[in-house]
Amino acid sequence: MRTFESISRKARLSILAILFLGFTAAAQDAEQQEIIDDAENAKQAFIAEDPGIQKLFDSSEGYVIFPNVGKGAYIVGGASGNGAVYQKGELIGMADLKQLDVGLQLGGQAFSQVIFFGNEAALEDFKEGNFELSGTASAVALEEGAAETVRFEDGIAVITMPKAGAMLEISVGGQKFKFEALK
Repeated sequence: MRTFESISRKARLSILAILFLGFTAAAQDAEQQEIIDDAENAKQAFIAEDPGIQKLFDSSEGYVIFPNVGKGAYIVGGASGNGAVYQKGELIGMADLKQLDVGLQLGGQAFSQVIFFGNEAALEDFKEGNFELSGTASAVALEEGAAETVRFEDGIAVITMPKAGAMLEISVGGQKFKFEALK
């Protein structure tokens, strides 16, 4: 039986690289699974807050749930979060949200956000990276009965649910997204 030391340097590096890639993939999968679990929990929280939102989850072409978005600002603000993307109820990928705002703003907050895609074209734009929300896009703050007032604009509807924090804000900015299909 050969010992690790008796194997050539090239072979040892190859073995270590394979092991490293295996551990990295497992860590990435664990991180993705945590986001997916958090997204499912956020979905249930949205439904518990307003049971009428279940119709949107059921009838939309797709949706992306960002369970934990953190936002902070002092004149210039930013937000970031990761989410899970679904098409017709089936998990198809992961998403990244980045937001930048400029204006009169101060504070920090955490919230969950779901973006519903009312048609296939809107979902495809999101998946292709051609999707961003401008400062003029309106989001409905979730409360009992809010799902009844949701209107799709350009194939999308946005609902947010505050989690913690406070924010004073009069600003202009937008959100950009990155989609990564599951492998």
